[in-house]
Formats: sequence, C-alpha cells, structure tokens
Amino acid sequence: MNGGHVMRPFTRKSRLQRLRKAVGSSLEMPSGVKSGIPDVGSDKALKTGVIAAGGLAALTAASAGISSLRRESDG
Repeated sequence: MNGGHVMRPFTRKSRLQRLRKAVGSSLEMPSGVKSGIPDVGSDKALKTGVIAAGGLAALTAASAGISSLRRESDG
C-alpha cells in the first residue's frame, strides 16, 4: 500500500517543543567542535532552564530599576 508506513495526520508541537527545536538548531556546532553546553535531556529540564533564565533576567531588571531610582533621588 504505502511501503509499510502509517499515514498520520499532522501533529502539532507545543510551544516548549518548538522552543527546544529552535534552541537546538541555533546551538549546532560544526563537526569537530565540542560545545561546552550539555545536551538537554527532557522538556522538563528545558522548562526549568528557561524559568531560571527568566528569573535571572527579572532580578537583573529589578536591580537596574532600583539603581535608577536611587540615582534619581540622590541627584
């Protein structure tokens, strides 16, 4: 019939799966070059990393905001 392949309807990827694919393809290295970034083994590990990076970005922005307010009140 079709070579033993099962026809499946299109499957939609979650946002996390699309993000993982985008990050993975952007981190591809030429052959012979070893990356210092460990492989992400699961969606849960990727989600944890994204949350941690977002938290760090929020802390950095909050710190900059506080510094700006202090400079404004001092001057």
